[in-house]
Amino acid sequence: MAHSHFDTIVAPITGAGAAAVAIIRLSGPDAWRIAGELFQPWRPEPMKAVYGRYRHGDDGLALPFSEGHSYTGEESAELSIHGSPESVRALVQACIRAGARMAEPGEFTLRAFLNGRIDLTQAEAVRDLIESRTAAQLRLANSQREGSLRRRIEGLSRILTGVLAAIEASVDFSEEIGELDWKQAACRLEEAKGKISGLLETADFNRILRRGLRVAIVGPPNAGKSSLLNAILGSDRSIVTEIPGTTRDFVEEQIEVDGFPVVLIDTAGIRESRDRIEEMGIRRSRAVAAGADHVWYVHDSSQAWNAEDDRFVREFGSSVIIVENKADLPGRDHPVAHRVSALTGSGIPELLQSLPFDRDIAHREVAINSRHADALKRAGEAVDLARQTLLSDRPTDLATVFLQDAVASLGEITGETASPDMIARIFSDFCIGK
Repeated sequence: MAHSHFDTIVAPITGAGAAAVAIIRLSGPDAWRIAGELFQPWRPEPMKAVYGRYRHGDDGLALPFSEGHSYTGEESAELSIHGSPESVRALVQACIRAGARMAEPGEFTLRAFLNGRIDLTQAEAVRDLIESRTAAQLRLANSQREGSLRRRIEGLSRILTGVLAAIEASVDFSEEIGELDWKQAACRLEEAKGKISGLLETADFNRILRRGLRVAIVGPPNAGKSSLLNAILGSDRSIVTEIPGTTRDFVEEQIEVDGFPVVLIDTAGIRESRDRIEEMGIRRSRAVAAGADHVWYVHDSSQAWNAEDDRFVREFGSSVIIVENKADLPGRDHPVAHRVSALTGSGIPELLQSLPFDRDIAHREVAINSRHADALKRAGEAVDLARQTLLSDRPTDLATVFLQDAVASLGEITGETASPDMIARIFSDFCIGK
């Protein structure tokens, strides 16, 4: 049976598992009626919590929201109970027996979008907020949830629709208002293209912010790669022995540096080997290094730097940082290396601070994802065509076709012109309860 957006839906909006408190949300036309059947005393005064008891035996708070003032924009009730999984299950089932149905993944946020409470960029930011693991991720998600990206897109649309209106007016009412000032129109389109380019430049930042700055820890066996990872983590994540070739696969762990996610990848020692399994690990090390944003080449400072080290560093290219480990032992200084000791921890804070990413980007208010980037590229191409039309001998009104395409592409980002299939794909990634 197909579900309707006019059904009353229910789901826990707090995490699964035992907890001190859990919250169940009812949303839809029968939300207050159902809450009143299951909770006493029910006094539906909007946004004022009431303490009482539920029919299944638990006690807690009921918080009503009137239509137009809830998360979804619908009549809603948020029911707080003790966080026992059985108490949560019992209350959800009681709501379903009273006429609600279980909410689908992302359905609360979908209804907020459909009811005009948020646009698609804010809906995506809700998902990003839930998945945030670092301060920078949380900051960006909150900024976009509050409309920072939406405002940029709306500003772009205003520029394009302004030029579009001027062109259409000059075509339809040329005798009354005169010819189009095509130079001014072209300048406005150049301004719009610059703003589009600026937004597209944030795509890489968003990609790295979501997946983390990936740093491959490579080097010869027994240089202390695993010990360095363990020292940074403060735990024995990687196996450490004096036997060369202990690490046969790679180990990933995420840390936070200045609020920014950094993924450290400990890899197998790189050397010539006849051990088939170790050789597989070495090939994986090279592949991990090739796909990383940066590479730490860890070298034992008590050992001489040799031609093989030079060859490996050249192989990893400009993204490599040379790390001389075992600085607590007598050794040789490499002129461009960071000296650290995995044993004592010396030099490690400085090594982390040397990671080559712009700390200011962690404070940006806007960053686009791949969906936004695709729409912005299409909008930019259409703006280019419109501007070329204005600067050529072609009919001026031809530019309106390109500008309409550009405005429609921007509308996909906020949801104004997004197809039902696109909207369904976006919300399919949400969890139940959001």
